[in-house]
Amino acid sequence: MNRSGNGLAFRMLSLAIIRGFVRDRASVFFAIVFPLMFLVLFGGLLGNQTQSKVDMIQVGDVSFIDQMPKDARAAFEQTFEITRSDDLADAIAQVKKGDADVAVEMQGDTLLAHYTQTDQVKAAVTQGVLQAFVDGTNVALSGKPPTYRLDAVQVEDDSLKTIQYVTPGLLGWAVAMSASFGAAATLNGWRNSKLLRRLQLSPVPTGTLVGARVAVTVGIALTQLAIFLGLGAAFFGLRLTGAWMASIPLLVVGTLCFMAIGLLSGAVAKTTEGAVNMANFIVLPMSFLSGSFFPLDVTPQWLQNLAHVLPLFWLNNGMLDVMVRGEPATAVLLPMAVLAAFAVVVTALAAKLFRWETT
Repeated sequence: MNRSGNGLAFRMLSLAIIRGFVRDRASVFFAIVFPLMFLVLFGGLLGNQTQSKVDMIQVGDVSFIDQMPKDARAAFEQTFEITRSDDLADAIAQVKKGDADVAVEMQGDTLLAHYTQTDQVKAAVTQGVLQAFVDGTNVALSGKPPTYRLDAVQVEDDSLKTIQYVTPGLLGWAVAMSASFGAAATLNGWRNSKLLRRLQLSPVPTGTLVGARVAVTVGIALTQLAIFLGLGAAFFGLRLTGAWMASIPLLVVGTLCFMAIGLLSGAVAKTTEGAVNMANFIVLPMSFLSGSFFPLDVTPQWLQNLAHVLPLFWLNNGMLDVMVRGEPATAVLLPMAVLAAFAVVVTALAAKLFRWETT
């Protein structure tokens, strides 16, 4: 088949896949409507949330800590995981990125605490606990006016709202679910209906067939991105910061990664229902373990370590970096590399297990 014929076949296959997607109300519901229900729920009703040990960076000498009573100092060290630094800018950058919860410094008799709003509950708890220690130390230094006072400063733009932190995780979950379910259902459905075998015997190259499926899946993911950001901005005050446009190539690579998971599910399962259920079995737990629905800080340390081997964690964290934390566009390079490597490995495994017909 010549190049013009391949182009025509590609367009016709893409159009057929799009029509099939639009006509399948279940696919539209789970790709667009169902995730948006969670966005509306979290955006409209989300309140504050909780956590245990707090990661603190102590910048320079902090006389407040040195003058704390012995018992209070022991309790303070049990409450905070303290690391020391002489670089205030680097400490604030770590807090902003989420590598630490608070950075403290002394300015005269004022304990200045730089905190992050990424986890609002932890921010509130941190400020409350610090204020309690400050008040207790002042009481211990009896007979004098308050020696120390606490001043808390948010490291992010104070106009940022909770929706900023919710959107990347929910969007990552929506894309993962749509890409994996769509690939699993299409591959298994076409195989069981013998359409896959007929397409194999047709003059349409396999690359054209795969390209059409990939193009449609990526197009759906970009549509999800546009709808999420548009709805969040219009109704919930979403305001993107940093190099948020870098989330687009990250989203494309993430889509390919989760499409590979769908292909693996479709290759292994013998029925369409089995393929979709297998994809769901992989993606749904991953969503909870990757920070799509709640901050990972509230989970045990071993679960936080486990999250780093899950592709959805890298997709969510990369989008959070460039959409919320103000990181440069280069922040998505590592997540993209991890997602691409995962996609290659899983696609190769799916290809090895794939059969043109169910036996």
